[in-house]
Amino acid sequence: MTDDVTERLVGADRVLAVLAELARHAQGIGLEDMARAMASPKPTVHRALAALRRAGFAAQDGHGRYLLGDEFLRLAFAHHEARPDHVRILPVLTALCERYGETCHYAVLDGRTVVYRSKLDPPAGAVRLSSVVGGRNPAHCTAVGKVLLAERLKTEQDVIDWVGDEPLAAPTERSLRTPAELHAELDRVRERGYGVDDQETDPGVSCLAVPAFLTSPSIPSGAISISCVAYRTPLSRLVDDLPAIRAIVTGPSEL
Repeated sequence: MTDDVTERLVGADRVLAVLAELARHAQGIGLEDMARAMASPKPTVHRALAALRRAGFAAQDGHGRYLLGDEFLRLAFAHHEARPDHVRILPVLTALCERYGETCHYAVLDGRTVVYRSKLDPPAGAVRLSSVVGGRNPAHCTAVGKVLLAERLKTEQDVIDWVGDEPLAAPTERSLRTPAELHAELDRVRERGYGVDDQETDPGVSCLAVPAFLTSPSIPSGAISISCVAYRTPLSRLVDDLPAIRAIVTGPSEL
């Protein structure tokens, strides 16, 4: 690889790194703060921001702060709305939201985390949750993650190998902390056919999840969850209503 090609790649990587940092500052960020966050000289960061502005991927507000540009947001939202999994799953999330008045998600497994591909809040009464489309949470703490891990980690040794030397994250005092606890929980998920998060990711928020089969009749492509405020919609209500939940998930949309 020639030196000039290497420099172009480094430059492209730098622009992408500035774009990723910009996305972390919804209220905008000044050039000096951006340079400090990137640990890069201001002229270097300014050139990257100028390239993003030319493409419409960055903009400046009236106070000189940099923000994600409208063109970037347009492309991101258009892509998300057109994704096959989002299009197919939206009627299911809508039906669940209407029935329970709680936030619903569709998520996939990515390593040790789940990634939220779709999220739908009810029109009124929802408590804002920490999850966002494209966001992540530790798989072992979430109902969707447990459903998907149960398909992959069948033995205790599987769980031990998956956990490895990195401690399991514990967002709340109810979170699973050991491979033995996780293995026992995944056994319960396989036996019941659904997963639960009893305030293990967020205090005061419980979830029930079932598998979704978008690409295969036997291997889940992801999982669908209902995330409810514990005092308003007890987890026991969702468990009791499991047949109705499964009917919605496997019904009209033919998941």
